[in-house]
Amino acid sequence: MSLTLANAWVLTMDKGLTQFRNGWIRIEGETIAALGQGPAPEGGEVLDMGGDVIMPGMVNPHCHLPMSLFRGLGEDVDDRLFRYILPLERKFVSPAMVRAGTALSALESIMGGVTTIADMYYFETEVAEVMDRAGLRAVLGQTLADFAAPDHASFDEGFALCDALADRLAGHPRLIASIAPHAPYSTGPRVLERAARWHDDHPGTRVQIHLAETEAERDWALREHGMSTTALAAMSGILRPGTIAAHCLLVDDADIALLAETGAGVAHNARSNGKAGRGMARVEDMRRAGIPVGIATDGPMSGNTLDLFAQFGPVSIFAKILGHSRKPLPAAEVIRMATLEGARALALDDRIGSLEPGKKADIIRISLDAPRLHPVYDVYSMLVFAAQPADVHDVMVAGHWLMRNRQVQTLETDRVLSDALQVAGQFRAEMNAIDQGQT
Repeated sequence: MSLTLANAWVLTMDKGLTQFRNGWIRIEGETIAALGQGPAPEGGEVLDMGGDVIMPGMVNPHCHLPMSLFRGLGEDVDDRLFRYILPLERKFVSPAMVRAGTALSALESIMGGVTTIADMYYFETEVAEVMDRAGLRAVLGQTLADFAAPDHASFDEGFALCDALADRLAGHPRLIASIAPHAPYSTGPRVLERAARWHDDHPGTRVQIHLAETEAERDWALREHGMSTTALAAMSGILRPGTIAAHCLLVDDADIALLAETGAGVAHNARSNGKAGRGMARVEDMRRAGIPVGIATDGPMSGNTLDLFAQFGPVSIFAKILGHSRKPLPAAEVIRMATLEGARALALDDRIGSLEPGKKADIIRISLDAPRLHPVYDVYSMLVFAAQPADVHDVMVAGHWLMRNRQVQTLETDRVLSDALQVAGQFRAEMNAIDQGQT
């Protein structure tokens, strides 16, 4: 059966940024069949969009979904990582906790118009179960690290978890398995080389890694290996098409050339980076080199929300500060990064990221009811600097509605919040015990 979304302001986000001011989209099953301008073709169900903006579902190429349960925890404590976060992870990160945090993040993402997410955390098969139920599209990365990981005590155990994840998701229409070595400093070059071989042996999977994020990481690579972390990662073979490198803050011209040569994508976490005082990434330089750069939220512990709208302002503003001009990263390019370019960073641009015939029907509707959105001189500027998650009224993935009129269809909101608050209560009790010296 076909469905046509009619009377819509269609932002295709194709390479030419084609718009249809009075447009329509015909959907057949999971796929966009046709789109155009003017009266909608007859046949099948027709839904009037009331002149609202219809655009591709947005792509978040880097986050840690279960960590929504750590949101705002110890926010003003200098040593919160070692005082609270790591002890809480060691004690409480379990399959049940991961399911609760993932469900909370999936609910927030749907309500914010994000339809594709790249996640890296622990117990990733549990993340997959929730994401499947939520109806979202995702790249799901099993983290490998040499610190006390909650779900593996050795790298051999970690690689076995990657094998299990790949087996679980083989052939899934929306979920893709990924190996996720945490970072060069927390795995080392031998593990990175092994991860590259794993990716060779598992066609269709992806690679995720934190890269060039901190000065401590940079200093470690120079001290131990006499090169940058980007060069070390490239030498290991882990940078390749299908690799998502998160952050890439501390990169020089040679590093940018390496990233471009390898075909890796970059996940830019402007708000998280700025909030941590770590600096501003050279986004314009990376994009000029041909590197696909998507806009990401990072984990809710770091950036507090999974709201891409909250990222748009910092992404544009940081580029303008670095360029000493209003011209860098115009609003249309920011929205491109959140859609088609984000899909390209995940090596998914052949199926999502733009509204074109043959691509999957991952679509969101932005209501224009709010006074703060008017007048609309430039629709992209409106989306970047004025729109909010509350303006997202409908969300579709692969032709299936995940949200209609702000009501999520695939998750039970009350249950999701209840489960999350129960875990938060356990966190509070443990933090109190830590503060009182009882642990």
